[in-house]
Amino acid sequence: MSTTSLTSATAAADPPDSPALLDADLPVIGRRHPWRWVGVAVVLVLLAMFAHGLITNPGWDWPTFFQFFTTRTIFSALAVTLQLTLYGTVLGFALGAVIATMRLSSSPFLQVVAWGYIWVFRSIPLIVQLLFWFNLAYLYQELSIGIPFGPEFVRFSTNNLFGPLGAAVLGLALHQAAYAAEIIRGGIISVDQGQSEAAAALGIPRSRQFFRIVLPQAMRSILPNGANEVIQLFKGTSIVSVMAIPELFYQVQVIYGRNSRVVPLLMVATVWYIVLTTVLSIAQFYLERYFARGTSRSLPPTPIQRIRRTWRTIQARAAARPGVGVGS
Repeated sequence: MSTTSLTSATAAADPPDSPALLDADLPVIGRRHPWRWVGVAVVLVLLAMFAHGLITNPGWDWPTFFQFFTTRTIFSALAVTLQLTLYGTVLGFALGAVIATMRLSSSPFLQVVAWGYIWVFRSIPLIVQLLFWFNLAYLYQELSIGIPFGPEFVRFSTNNLFGPLGAAVLGLALHQAAYAAEIIRGGIISVDQGQSEAAAALGIPRSRQFFRIVLPQAMRSILPNGANEVIQLFKGTSIVSVMAIPELFYQVQVIYGRNSRVVPLLMVATVWYIVLTTVLSIAQFYLERYFARGTSRSLPPTPIQRIRRTWRTIQARAAARPGVGVGS
């Protein structure tokens, strides 16, 4: 058979509209997104204008900012802020887990007690709770342990029961527990009940059902809201400044009360809050990624993996462009 006959046979086999001929003759052009690039340009211009204002406006007083940003006083205040956040988070979520268990129990008594606790501590503002615990000695000068309405075995003064830091930790933990309880309860009830029923049908003990089957799935719902509450608590520690506790915001107030440099000192606190909130957000991402195992065929890519993937895509497109030009 001649070359002409082979070409005729190929043309007969593949009509003009066949995918094989279209792929061979027409270049593949990606979808255009002009408005996306317009949006990128607008955002970049706004960011450039904001950065220009930060650099050129003398009101920001950057020399004063850098003078106090890494001082020993600021680091000490930052340590107190982290300490309050750690204690409030650990105690709050531990108590919140107990309250969530009470709300999910079959006992009406435990359900009512847990609901009442959540109702009270979510209704009263945090600053009122902190001031109440700080001024507990004003209401009760002495507390005792004994038989109700009967003899007392131990009596002690409330003046030394709570210091400012202890009152702050107690108030933050009790307040946080009310929100943590609802977050944990919501995560647990989000797991399909069929999971527990299937585990029970296989004879798996109830404790193992909860810790090995229900809790890992519930963590996917608990983590985003829980991490949000931790970040909110970290920033909310600034409210304990009303109790004269030397945390970050209180120390910043003390410093700018002496030198009247309000804006740069507020920027010191703001930048430290941004830095540590970013660290907490990164930890949240990796925790969510860890508990996402088994929910999809592949884990969500990390930021570094996304950058590498984007770079490889750009390189592949750049390498393919000369070939497309020659073939077309």
